[in-house]
Amino acid sequence: MKVIHLISGGDSGGAKTHVHSLLQNLSRRIDVTMVCFMEGPFAQEARALGIPTVVFPGRNLLRTYSALKRLIRTGGYELIHCHGARGNMMGALLRRATGLPVVTTVHSDWRLDYLGRPFSRLTYGSINAFALRRLDYRIGVSDAMTDLLISRGFDPDRLFTIYNGIDFTPRTPALSRAEYFRSVGLQADEDSVVVGIAARLNPVKDVATLVRGFALAASSCPNLRLLIAGDGDEMEMLKNLARELGVERQVCFAGWITDTDSFYHAIDVNTLTSLSETFPYSLTEGARAALPTVASRVGGVPYLIEHGIHGLLFEAGDAEGLSRHLAALAGDPVLRKHLGERLYQRARQDYSLESTLERQLTIYETILRRKERAYRRDGALVCGAYGRGNAGDDAILEAIVTELRQIDPDLPVWVLSRNPEETRRTYRVNSIYTFAFPRFLWRMHRTRLYINGGGSLMQDVTSHRSLWFYLFTISAAKLLGNRVMMYGCGIGPIHAPANRRRAARVLQRHVDAITLRDTHSKAELEDMGVTRPEVVLSADPTVILPAAPPQVVDGLLERQGLDPQGRYIGFALRPWPGFEEKAALFGAAADYAWEAYGLIPVFLPIERRLDVSAARLAARDMKAPYHILEDTGRSDHTIGLFARMQAVVSMRLHALVFSAGQGVPLVGVVYDQKISSFLSYIGQDLYTDLDQVTLEALCAHIDAACARIGDTEFLSGGVDRLRQVERRNQETARRLLEAR
Repeated sequence: MKVIHLISGGDSGGAKTHVHSLLQNLSRRIDVTMVCFMEGPFAQEARALGIPTVVFPGRNLLRTYSALKRLIRTGGYELIHCHGARGNMMGALLRRATGLPVVTTVHSDWRLDYLGRPFSRLTYGSINAFALRRLDYRIGVSDAMTDLLISRGFDPDRLFTIYNGIDFTPRTPALSRAEYFRSVGLQADEDSVVVGIAARLNPVKDVATLVRGFALAASSCPNLRLLIAGDGDEMEMLKNLARELGVERQVCFAGWITDTDSFYHAIDVNTLTSLSETFPYSLTEGARAALPTVASRVGGVPYLIEHGIHGLLFEAGDAEGLSRHLAALAGDPVLRKHLGERLYQRARQDYSLESTLERQLTIYETILRRKERAYRRDGALVCGAYGRGNAGDDAILEAIVTELRQIDPDLPVWVLSRNPEETRRTYRVNSIYTFAFPRFLWRMHRTRLYINGGGSLMQDVTSHRSLWFYLFTISAAKLLGNRVMMYGCGIGPIHAPANRRRAARVLQRHVDAITLRDTHSKAELEDMGVTRPEVVLSADPTVILPAAPPQVVDGLLERQGLDPQGRYIGFALRPWPGFEEKAALFGAAADYAWEAYGLIPVFLPIERRLDVSAARLAARDMKAPYHILEDTGRSDHTIGLFARMQAVVSMRLHALVFSAGQGVPLVGVVYDQKISSFLSYIGQDLYTDLDQVTLEALCAHIDAACARIGDTEFLSGGVDRLRQVERRNQETARRLLEAR
């Protein structure tokens, strides 16, 4: 593989570090050449690192363009990689002339690059914005940057994400903790908890908020100390601020430091208080030292640090919020240890130099592979109840997208969603508003596969109109040339005779294959007379989704005030006709689980907009300690939380699916036949109808479920079978995509 990199050569800071580090390591694996448009320290340092570097100086654009075109053609390069405005401009010009794919790394928000320089913003800024739209692919230097690109209309299928990786090889600091503190003049002893920051002392780093937050925390935690490493225009202002707040003795200004290893190994808490960031190296350097971190919620920071799991976040400028976090860490060495260890594991896995290098090579391979892809029609369009805040439906979409990408990693995927912007950002797919008929019909002209995506879409209990809508999209997709698949779905109930006839007619004429998640759905199709499509008994696609790693789930529980080693029983309830009359029974059953088995009741929402209110109604008269979670987060977090329950009582199908996949004993409360069908399908027999449920029945089922705790043979049998038959969803989709 031979890649040429184009960059101005006047870069500094994070962009300079990223490019030098990346190319130095890439050059050991592939053939790379860096072209700069000016001579200077950037090019000189690159040569010193062993990076093959060519300089094309001067302002004659046509001459530079011609020389570069000759170099690329004679050099046998396969790909052009740009950085910055001048590189992007030249890449846009060379794209058509060379026929090579062109990718750019977006290091910063180009709309902010020339603030305070109106002429440069008008010229270079405008040219850069124009050029960015005309390149083939873009790489964001953090998930936040990729999200920004998506929000500005760039195609998610042509975006990649990479991070500024660092070397996680263990470091031995030159100085011990005590020696380092003496060298910088910090008055601290063994009992001190030292908070540190390494940053330029300028307004965007907002170190003043750190000094204010520290002063507030130190008033109740006298063992706190603050070590500020860095220099800049705000040094005197910050010293005066520390003096005004009465903490000048606890705060040490170390000035600019070069021995960062000794610094990070000496402090106890790492901090970042910036008002704006893409992805700062100081976070990964602190993570390498396994430091608990308190950071402002800006840029790419929340993608590395999930609040309460890998560190603590506060809103930029909020000194009081920062002070609460510092005080909490000052008084809890166990919390400091847990947060630091989790951050280290996360950063080592995803943000190391090795992972950055492998990610960049994978991006190149993907781009070159896609260059050979030439289909008249390409991609899949997925339609379902997405973008409405239901964790079960969102998990279905995640599972379908995951399996489609396993079939064909380069397949363009489009999704109909009620919240297309969130869907694009979360799943990195193109998305169209569900009822934007002209747009999705136009897209159907170009896709190969239409997927009616999971769940109980073919039913008229909640709405006749939703059934008609899904039937319309199926018919339109087929008429516009797509293969049509219904993916891991449930059928029914469809009560109205006219709806049954309409559904049977559409499915019979316009569907190529239907994979079903339960036997009842198969019987429904047979009763409706649907015989022409290929019908396959499979499973709900969400059974393939993994739980979050154990240390992450520990953090989720700690964030909710729950002991990670505690014993819990989960309840997943939903409003439904007749639920209000029965709600108190669930609270009484939760009390029983606590009294009889010592299980703390935890109410977990699947659709937070509805389920939290149902939980509050059930818990209104409870005597046992309990917890109501307002939100379980993304799919792997939700599954991980259900995995920590000793048993689960649920009205929600996907709470049962998530729990079954983790081998948790189940009690189902049936408001819809899909609940009993699923439980019967996996060999579970503990369920009762909502309209017939009694406290005695619930308690008896809880007894039986608790008796199964630890019975891996019984609990894993149905789960293993589910995962095996779920593969039929993917196999069916593969056959339809490969059919010509």
